[in-house]
Order: sequence, then structure tokens, then C-alpha cells
Amino acid sequence: MSLTRNGKAPDVPSEALPDFITEPSGSKAPKSAAAGNRRAARTKPAETGASDMVHVAIVFDNNHRAQTLFGQYDEHLAIVERDLNVEAVARGNEVDLRGSSVATEQARQVLDALYSRIEGGEDIAPGDVEGAIRQAVSADAQVTTPKPVKKGKLALASISTARKTIHARTPTQDAYIRAMDRAELVFGSGPAGTGKTYLAVAFAASLLERGAVDRIILSRPAVEAGERLGFLPGDMKEKVDPYLRPLYDALYDMMPGDKVERALQSGVIEIAPLAFMRGRTLAHSAIILDEAQNTTSMQMKMFLTRLGEGSKMIVTGDPSQIDLPPGQTSGLVEALDILTPVDGVVAVTFDAADVVRHKLVGRIVDAYDKAAAAKLGLR
Repeated sequence: MSLTRNGKAPDVPSEALPDFITEPSGSKAPKSAAAGNRRAARTKPAETGASDMVHVAIVFDNNHRAQTLFGQYDEHLAIVERDLNVEAVARGNEVDLRGSSVATEQARQVLDALYSRIEGGEDIAPGDVEGAIRQAVSADAQVTTPKPVKKGKLALASISTARKTIHARTPTQDAYIRAMDRAELVFGSGPAGTGKTYLAVAFAASLLERGAVDRIILSRPAVEAGERLGFLPGDMKEKVDPYLRPLYDALYDMMPGDKVERALQSGVIEIAPLAFMRGRTLAHSAIILDEAQNTTSMQMKMFLTRLGEGSKMIVTGDPSQIDLPPGQTSGLVEALDILTPVDGVVAVTFDAADVVRHKLVGRIVDAYDKAAAAKLGLR
């Protein structure tokens, strides 16, 4: 739905449209909604003193979908207003955007991309709106990805599973998803709340559902976060379950619960404690090592060399949250230094700007990073 300076207005159910109406590029708007005539945009200079201020009106073809797009009590439009510094006013199936030419174009791209997802049957949450905004803002300075997308287009990478489709919410997530698709070994490192583990599990679930792999193997070092929990009762699975709960939570988000239970019982989804991985060859599998910052150098080398034919391995961790004894080198930090130049290995680094859990989490991470940098500067 790009804006042009010339052309006829598409047919919309309203009174005679003014001469500033524009339509998607092309000669005539198609008669069928299925052929693409789902919305029209009209633009004119805003009635303000600023020369770069414009007014864009977008008309959507379906009232129900438009209301889903705008959100309950227009909460989604409020996010667009807040993050892009535009004014967005909804009237029925139409939204009026007022602001700078750059900001209104970004807002138009965001709404257009989200409306397309709603047409595809997806639900839209506030986090999806924030993710689309990040992508629109960063379109001119897009990170390098294995499959570069056309500049100015919100072609977000996505992962489809049985229960939902997950779209990248930041440029780094976009690069991460594309890296998992093309590389055999991917490192995802960075602060909490950036989606490293969640996206890795989603990707593994999609591979299993497509038949690209035969099983999913989840592993995580059993290291307490600064606490000593003592003896844990039960069999091996019950002992390591508390450490793997984030991986389970993500799995149940991607796959029906009964299917997850059957896969766990049959071994299609395997919980493999890191301490018992030695000597195995993991072929035709999607393998995830979470909290990898708490592996030792020896453990990391042992784990990475388990990679077998037809497998993909994803290693995630946060180098700023190492719980190893003082003086012990983190296997993740060492591996990132050694393996980044190796062909077939891709390392994706997240930062505070990629936090999607809660905006406050991003500010917390940023504050800790600045404090750590200040300490290093004093030494």
C-alpha cells in the first residue's frame, strides 16, 4: 500500500473523495478484494506551520479487522502515537495519521503490515505492534541478514508452528531467525528478555513438525543462580526439570500439550542433561543448549562436538550472568572468541534495545551495562 502522487482513487464506501486521494502503485485498483483492493490511503499537507507535516488517511475494507488492528480502546494506535510521535485518530474503519512525513510513512507501514497479518488469521498483541514499529524505524539501517530484505519493506522473518506464527520483533531477532534457517550452528548471546531461547525452541518445533528433523534435544547446565538448592528428589528427569522449565514453557506455547507429552514419553523430545552428553552423536536433531554461559570450556567443547549429520544446533546464553565459580572461564565466552570465524557458524548478539519482555527490563539491562562499563573505565 505505497503512496503515489498520481492516480485514481479506489472505490470505497464513502461520499465523493477529495482530489488528494492516492492509491497503491499501478493503473487501476482491482475490483476484487481478494485481488488486493483491501485498503486505500489518502494524503495531503497537514494544516500546520511545519512544511514537513502531513495528513494521511487510511481506509480498511473490513470493520472487524480494522477494530482488531486498532486494539481495545485503540490501545494499538496509542502505541503507534507514543513510539512514532504521530497523532492517530480512528473513525470506524478509517484511521487519520498526522505528523512528519517520515513518521507518518513509518506508521502507515506498521499498520499495513499488521493488517496483513490479521487478514491471515493471526492475533495482534501490543508486543507485535512494538515489534513492527522497531522494524519500520530500523528499515533504513537494517542489520545484515542472510537474506536481505528490500529496504523500506516490513518483511519480518517468522516461524510457523502448530499453535502460532512468531514474527521477529527487532532487527536482531530477524537476523537470528534467518541465521537459524541457514546455519548448522548458531550462537545467540545477550541479555534476558530478548527472545533467544523462545525463538530457538519455536524454530526447533517448526523443524520437527515439517519433518526436517526426527527429534528435539534440550540441554542446560544444572547450575544454581547463586544459590545452593541441595539434593533434589526423583529420577533424572525430575532432578533436571526445574532447570529446564523455561524450555518446557516455550514448547507448550508452540505445540499442543498432549502432543508435547507424547513426544516426551516417546523420546521424540528428549531432555538431555549436559553431564550425560559425552560419547553421543546427535544426528537428524534440533539441539538446543540454553544458559550456555554456565558451561565450562571442557563442557562446551564436548557439547559442540556432538553435532551429527542432518542436525542443527542452537546455543543461547547471557555472558553477563555467569554463575560459575570465580576464576573459571565460561565456555560460551570462549566459544564466541574461537568459533566466530569458522565457516558454518553464525553468532548473533542481542543488546538492551532487543528486550521484548517489558520496556522496564530493557532499561534495567541498559543501566547495568552502563554501570559495568563505568567500573571497567575506572580500572
